[in-house]
Amino acid sequence: MAEVDRIGFLTELNIQDVVAYIAEDDKIEYDEAIDRFYRSATFSKLTDRETGLYRESAAYLYELYKKECANGELTQIDD
Repeated sequence: MAEVDRIGFLTELNIQDVVAYIAEDDKIEYDEAIDRFYRSATFSKLTDRETGLYRESAAYLYELYKKECANGELTQIDD
């Protein structure tokens, strides 16, 4: 698989998983969860290949998203 295809594939898998987490945890429809995630800075950074966020797990990305929602801005998670 070409590098570009692999990055796109990993990104799409992460998006699907994060949206599923949002829908489940917020008890909302999948379509609304998609809309919320797509409007987030987390999504914007995930789809920017330069950030390398596509390499992270969906769980990590979901934590970034939740932190963004709580703080009103995207910040790195401290381990």
